[in-house]
Amino acid sequence: MALSSGDRSTDADLAALADLLAGPLLPAARGLLGCRLHVGGVTARITEVEAYAGSGGDPASHAHRGRTPRNAVMFGPAGYAYVYFTYGMHWCMNVVTGVEGQASAVLLRAGEVVDGLATARERRPAIRRDVDLARGPARLCSALGIDREAYGAYLLGDGPVRLRPPVRLRPPARPVPPETVVAGPRVGVTGAHDLPWRFWLDGDPTVSAYRRHVPRIRR
Repeated sequence: MALSSGDRSTDADLAALADLLAGPLLPAARGLLGCRLHVGGVTARITEVEAYAGSGGDPASHAHRGRTPRNAVMFGPAGYAYVYFTYGMHWCMNVVTGVEGQASAVLLRAGEVVDGLATARERRPAIRRDVDLARGPARLCSALGIDREAYGAYLLGDGPVRLRPPVRLRPPARPVPPETVVAGPRVGVTGAHDLPWRFWLDGDPTVSAYRRHVPRIRR
């Protein structure tokens, strides 16, 4: 089988990843762990994700109240990037999943920089430890140089933003072993606090700290 441009993934590997992303949300979220994201001269291995469902069923989702110009890409098809700006200063990136017309996406919460370390360090000069370069969704985007230009990018092609399956010493590429994946509540969400829709690689030092949302008290 032919190798895809710029990595060791085969056409069959990419087809399997496409099928995974087009399927149910939670298996897709778990399956993104260990995948590699190539952007702006930096590659990160994904170590932590959060799943967000579509209209009505998940009050923490950006699509909870329906389609808007901001969240339109969440409604599919799967395999595209949903990038948004938050707190007036940070970019965050999601991978769109599921059936076209039904919004769902997986937030990329953290990763390990495995290629392009020098570039990632230049983008985040205040960071002292390499494990902290992409530890958190905003840090991940900063280290990889992800911004509004990545919105709507197809991730399984040969464009500037590329998602590839986990690397294995012997083909084919396979998901990380299930026993290494841990699930728990999502970080800082304002609704559906206790859904165990956050997944991470157990013991990985790049995984971000859990913080439950605390409502602000107006005085």
